Amino acid sequence: MSLPDPQRDLGLIHTIGSGVSVTWRGRPLMSYTYEATDAQMESPRPYVHPVHTLGGDIVSLFRPHDHVWHKGIAWSLPNFGDDNFWGGVTYRREGGYQQLPNNGTMAHDTVVDVTVDDEEASFAHDLVWRTQSGDDLVEERRRLTVSIADVPDAWVLRWDTEMTNVSASSIQIGSPTTEGRDNAGYGGLFWRGPRSFTDGSLFGPEGPGGEELRGTRHPWLGLTGQHDSAGGFSSIVIVDHSDNLQHPPQWFARSENFGCLNPAPFFSEEYSFASRETLAFSYAVVIADGRAEGERATALANSGRRVLQGKATE
Repeated sequence: MSLPDPQRDLGLIHTIGSGVSVTWRGRPLMSYTYEATDAQMESPRPYVHPVHTLGGDIVSLFRPHDHVWHKGIAWSLPNFGDDNFWGGVTYRREGGYQQLPNNGTMAHDTVVDVTVDDEEASFAHDLVWRTQSGDDLVEERRRLTVSIADVPDAWVLRWDTEMTNVSASSIQIGSPTTEGRDNAGYGGLFWRGPRSFTDGSLFGPEGPGGEELRGTRHPWLGLTGQHDSAGGFSSIVIVDHSDNLQHPPQWFARSENFGCLNPAPFFSEEYSFASRETLAFSYAVVIADGRAEGERATALANSGRRVLQGKATE
């Protein structure tokens, strides 16, 4: 285990063989579990939880009873050829949702880099995507980078992934919507908010909205929710990189039933992922104390965009 430097505001703790945690002035910001131990039905994969604001509020949820495979912030794909790297049931055009023997695993392979300085804390590792029957489909290089935002009361998680199809065949990547279920195109980087964020306020470049934003295209989208106990507010904004497939993406975003944000590159159109092809995606997740309305919402999104425009650590 590596320990944070008491002389540095940003700290990173690496629990070897398990995960990393990032702190700010001694207070937790996030923990990333890269060696998942979930049941196979939940499609074991790395996840970020808990996620804290700079003020200390938790803004993520782990294994909610309605969807136990939802885990904080995670990269998850439900319709990956015949396989499910999302967790739980799989939607099929014939028969609807079914529990199939197809829940794959995103298995940690090798730590590539662990770095922390005055400006950012970064962790990179290699993963192998395996089917439930044990076949390797994808080799992935993933990097998570934490920095303090250049606007007040916020920090940014940059998520970069490069996936290479190492199977002998093309893989059709889609969603329940490409299989026939209307407006259910989830898949990709998915954030599940705390239970108290239900009925929170969605917002985007055109202003506030609600469930009608699900399935619409935007370069960024956010949600403000209220916490139990003290009753304060926090806001999450996810910014899609302009180089990502299908930018600006359709969003699987919800405020009713539960709060979530998911820029979904395969929402309504399948992508044929060729053998030996590499797909890359980058996102900025801005975590902020307080409400985000009007100019502040735009400022948070612009802060995330500037992080994406900055030099990615190789």
